[in-house]
Amino acid sequence: MSVTPHGCSNDTSLPMCYEGSSGPLAIIIIPCLLALSTVLVVALIFYSLHKNKQRGQSTSAQFTNGQQIVSLTAASVSTPKVQAALYPWEIPEECVVEGLEFWQTGRHGPVCKGLLKKRDGSFSAVVVKTLREGPNQPEAKEFVEWVLFHATVCKHENVVRMLYCQTKRVPMYLVLDAYSPGNLLYFLWTLRNNTADLSLNFSERSVFLVAKQVAAGLDYLMSEHRLVHGDVAARNILIGPGLSARVSGLGVAFRGRRMDSAIRQRAAEVPLKWQAPERIMMQLSIDRSDVWSFGILLYELITLGSPPYPDMETPSVLPKLQGSYRMKRPDNCGGPLYDLMKYCWMWSFKDRPAFSAIIKLLESSLHLASTEAICVPENIDILEYNRKAGLLS
Repeated sequence: MSVTPHGCSNDTSLPMCYEGSSGPLAIIIIPCLLALSTVLVVALIFYSLHKNKQRGQSTSAQFTNGQQIVSLTAASVSTPKVQAALYPWEIPEECVVEGLEFWQTGRHGPVCKGLLKKRDGSFSAVVVKTLREGPNQPEAKEFVEWVLFHATVCKHENVVRMLYCQTKRVPMYLVLDAYSPGNLLYFLWTLRNNTADLSLNFSERSVFLVAKQVAAGLDYLMSEHRLVHGDVAARNILIGPGLSARVSGLGVAFRGRRMDSAIRQRAAEVPLKWQAPERIMMQLSIDRSDVWSFGILLYELITLGSPPYPDMETPSVLPKLQGSYRMKRPDNCGGPLYDLMKYCWMWSFKDRPAFSAIIKLLESSLHLASTEAICVPENIDILEYNRKAGLLS
C-alpha cells in the first residue's frame, strides 16, 4: 500500500523538541593608530562570532517560525535523484506539527510525540524523528538516507507508515504515524494490569491474527526489498485499532544494508534472548534469523509480554539451546501455536519456515485457536522484566 501525503493546513515549522567568552582586554601602550586598528580588528572578530552564534540559534528558531533557509539542506547532503525521490514527501505548508513532547533519544537526535494538524482542523498522533541541532555533514547525509529508506520501504499496510519529512531546511525531521494504542509490548502489559479496553477480548485467536500481520510485514520487507529486520520483538511492533499491527523499529534493517564492523557491533546491541543461534555465534543475520525471533514474539504474545527464558541468565541461553533446550509450552497456548514456535526454533536455519509459509500455517490453524481471553494475573515490574530479558548492561 503506497502512502501518499495528505492535504493539510501550511506551515513547515516544527515546535522545538529538545533532549533533555571573552577574556579581559589587554591594555597595550602603542601608538594611537595601532591601538585603533587593533580595537577594530577585535571588534570585527567578536561581531563575526556573534553573528555565527545567531545563525546557530536560528536553526532552533526554525522549529517555531520556519522561515529561514540555511545552508545545511538536502542539496548539500544528497544527490538530485534523492531530492527528487523525497520531493513528494516534503511536508506541505498546509500542515502543522504541534504539541511536541520529548519521548526518547534516537540515533540521529530527539524522538518526539506530537499532533499533526490538518486543514480541516482535525489532528492525528505522530512520532517525529529529528536530526540533532548542529549536525556535521556525514550525520546529515545519513539522516537523509534514513528518510529515503522509509520512503522506499514503508509501502505496506503492515509496516510503519511514513507521513512526511523535511529535508530542504533545518531542522530536518521525519514524521511517522504514531498508531494507537502503540507499542505492542506495553499494550500486552496493559492487558495484564486490566488497564486496557475491557471490551477487548484478547485471546489465542487474537495472537494468531496479530502474528499473521507481523509475518506479512516481514515477508514484504524480505520479498520486495531483500531486507532482514534484525530485531523482531514485541517492543518493535505497533498495535492499532482492531488489533491491526505494523512492523516498526527498522534501524537495524537500515544499517544492515552495509556489512561492516559497525553493523556487526550494532547486531551485538540486539538483546541476545531474541537472537537466533547463528546470529549469536557468527553475526549471520538472514531472513530465517528473523523467523527464530518471530517464534520469540509468539511467546511474548501468548504470555502477554513475559520475557523469554525468564528463569535463565543470558550467558547460559546459547549452551542450553545447543543442548536442544527450548522454552516449554506456555499457559493459554494451544498445540498448533506451540508447534509453530518450535518450528521457528529449529537449530538449522534451513529447517525453519519462510514467512510466506508461516502465514499459511497461521491461516490454516486459526479455527483451532481458543477464543477465551488470555489471563496472566502477575503484573509486570519493569526493572525485573529488564533483568530477566537481559536488557540491563
